[in-house]
Amino acid sequence: MTTLADSPTPPTLAATSLVDSDHAAVIDFAQRHAQGSDDRERAVALYYAVRDGFRYDPYRIDLSPHGMRASTVLETGYGWCVTKAALLAAACRAQGIPARLGYADVRNHLSTERMREMMKTDLFLWHGYTDIWLDGAWRKATPAFNLTLCERFGLLPLEFDGTADSIYHPFDRAGNRHMEYVNQRGAFDDMPLAQIVEDMLRTYPAAGQPAGLQGDFLADVEREAG
Repeated sequence: MTTLADSPTPPTLAATSLVDSDHAAVIDFAQRHAQGSDDRERAVALYYAVRDGFRYDPYRIDLSPHGMRASTVLETGYGWCVTKAALLAAACRAQGIPARLGYADVRNHLSTERMREMMKTDLFLWHGYTDIWLDGAWRKATPAFNLTLCERFGLLPLEFDGTADSIYHPFDRAGNRHMEYVNQRGAFDDMPLAQIVEDMLRTYPAAGQPAGLQGDFLADVEREAG
């Protein structure tokens, strides 16, 4: 049974600096893609629009407020799990659907050699997903990996029907280890950017270097998967 503490609060519908659901581009994106007769159908349509409309690129992570903003994904055409989750939350809020941001630490068994060299670990802190309020409950939706990437990397794409949680599969198509959730950080009404940046720069010092990760993520994926 849903308790009062589990129910949506005004902040889950409010625009913030990073979940900028009041941005003109976000409003337009939500209006164009939120097709359906009820919140569930509209949220599902938004999920796929974010998942497949913007390529996942962890090589180009900008930890500045502008780089982490939901509308910046629309501006650049790409994002990573944290920013794509923020865009999905912002689009839902723009449509009057309560949404918040969820985070977890995951062990990723299928990162590229370039990422492993930079991170020095397979533990990914602050993996982001979206919590969407549908039919009286919060549903987890993870729009990070676009379908093209999944096909080329041999991953099982994450589907979302607005009823069951959509979280990373533990194994890929070949049965190899993929994602392991090791720590749930919970749900937030706004992106805790200061804490995310602090933890990432402490754990991955190279992430703070201006050059960042150099190279083509998809090309690395294709070469290593091949």
